[in-house]
Amino acid sequence: MLIKSSNYWSRKRKKRPDITDDMIEYCITNSNKLKDRTWEEVWNAITRIPPSGRLLKTVYKEKGKSIKIIITTYWLD
Repeated sequence: MLIKSSNYWSRKRKKRPDITDDMIEYCITNSNKLKDRTWEEVWNAITRIPPSGRLLKTVYKEKGKSIKIIITTYWLD
């Protein structure tokens, strides 16, 4: 899976250095694909990240089968 960052996520990433690409990929692969209620063609993924047990939410778009464009990611806890 190839992960690309949107302009918004590139700016926010500086404020959230504890969220890595490995965590984002884990969140997307181990969560159900949830449709975003506001935007079309945007998906949400929510899952617990081991070993911390914190909930991570990732909002992303799909470009093809293996390319994910990350819009934003943040901790729910």
